[in-house]
Amino acid sequence: MKPRLAENEKDSPIIVGLDIGTTKICVTVGRRSGANKIELLGVGKAESSGVNRGVVANIQRTVSSIRDAVSIAESQSNVDIKVVNVGIAGQHIKSIQHRGILTKRDYDEVTRIDVEQLISDMYKLVLPPGEEIIHVLPQEFTIDNEPGIKEPIGMAGRRVEANFHIISGRVTDINNIKRCVDNSDLEISSLVLEPLASSEAVLDDEEKTAGVVLVDIGGGTTDVAIFHEGIIRHTAVIPLGGNIVTEDIKQGCSVLRNQAEQLKVRYGSALADENKDNEVICVPGIRGREPKEISVKNLAYIIQARMEEIIEHVYYEIKSSGYEDKLIAGIVITGGGAQLKHLVQLVEYITGIGCRIGYPNEYLAKTEMLHKQALEELKSPMYATSIGLLIKGVQAVEEAEATEQEVETSKKMGKVKEIAEEKNKKESWFSKLLSDFIKDDAGIDDDTFIGRK
Repeated sequence: MKPRLAENEKDSPIIVGLDIGTTKICVTVGRRSGANKIELLGVGKAESSGVNRGVVANIQRTVSSIRDAVSIAESQSNVDIKVVNVGIAGQHIKSIQHRGILTKRDYDEVTRIDVEQLISDMYKLVLPPGEEIIHVLPQEFTIDNEPGIKEPIGMAGRRVEANFHIISGRVTDINNIKRCVDNSDLEISSLVLEPLASSEAVLDDEEKTAGVVLVDIGGGTTDVAIFHEGIIRHTAVIPLGGNIVTEDIKQGCSVLRNQAEQLKVRYGSALADENKDNEVICVPGIRGREPKEISVKNLAYIIQARMEEIIEHVYYEIKSSGYEDKLIAGIVITGGGAQLKHLVQLVEYITGIGCRIGYPNEYLAKTEMLHKQALEELKSPMYATSIGLLIKGVQAVEEAEATEQEVETSKKMGKVKEIAEEKNKKESWFSKLLSDFIKDDAGIDDDTFIGRK
C-alpha cells in the first residue's frame, strides 16, 4: 500500500524517520503529498560512531549523533521533532511462519478489527528467552475453508484463518535502541525492520507481485527481503557490509582507513577484469613519507573477493527461501554499497538472476523546502531506508485512521441495531396487548384464537 492523495497537504501529519545506521545516522522529515508522493521538508545527517553491524555498541556516542542529526533536520524543516519511526537491523533478527484462527459468532463480513485481532493474537506467541516480536505480517487468508485470499476485509464468513510472517529480534538490542531514542528526548512511534522500509522506497507493487529480492547493502549489514505475489516471504540480515570492504582495502593496500574509504568510493569496482592493468592511483604518504602507488586492478581484486562472499550469502538466502525459480522481477540492490561500479554484473554472474539498482526517487515529490542539490543527493540508494521509514510512517497513520473510522462506524451500526431491536420489542409488546384486548373483548380462548389465525 502506497501513500494516498491527501485532501489537504498542509493538514497532512508530519512524519519523521530515524535511520540508525553503522556509517551514518539520518533523520528525514516529510508528509504525504499528491499523486502517491512524499514531500520532504528536511534532512539531518551525522556520522555514526556508536553502532557496529547494525547494533548499538556505544549508547552515549549514538545519542550524540542522533541529537546532531535531529538538530540539522529541525533547522531545515522548522519542525520540532518529538516522535520518530525508527529502523532496526542486525544479525539478531530472525523470522518464522505461524498460523492464526479466529471464529466469529455470526456469518458477518470480515472487518479490519477482525484482522487486527488476529495480528494481536500473534504477539502473544511464546518465543525463546531474550527474544521479542517486532513485526507480524499477514500473508494469505482462508475464510470458511476458501484459501488464497489476500484481501479478506469485506468478505462474509465465520472462520477466518491466516498465515503470518513473524519477525523477532533480541530484547537487549531492541532496548538499547529504545534507550538511545529516549535519551535523545524523542519518542518511538514504531520500530521498523530496515529491509521492509527500503522495499517501500525502491520497489513497486508489480515487482512484489512478480517475485523480487531486495538486497540492501549498508555499512554494517546486508539486508534481504523476498516478495512473491505481493506478499513478503522471507527476510534475513547478513552481518557483512560496506565497512568490511573498507577494512579489506585498508589491510590489503596498507593505507589509512579514510584513504581506504575514498579509494572504494572513487575508484572501487566489483569486477577486476573491467579495469586496465596499467591504471595506477597515487596515495599521499603519512607525515611527509613517500606517496604510495596502488593499482586500480589490484584494488578491484580486493573488493571483488569480499563482494563475492556477500553475494554468496544472499544467494544462499534466496535458495533456502524456496523462491529461487519464482523471481520474475529478479534482484534489486540498494543501500550505499549499491553505488559500487560493476556490482550488477557481478550479481548476475554469481546468481544467474537479472539485477538492477534501486533508487528511492519514485515516491519523492518536488519540494521548494530543500535545496536542489540536497534533493538530488537523497535520490541516492544510500537513503533508501530513510525514505522508506517516512513511507512506512505515512502508512501507519493511514491504517490507524482507517481502523478508527471503522470502529466509529461499528459503534454507530451497533446503536442503530440497538434502536431497531428496541423498536421491535415495543411493536411486539403493542401487538401482544392488542391481541389480548381482542380475545378478551370477544370472549375467545387462546386455542380458538390461534386456530382462527
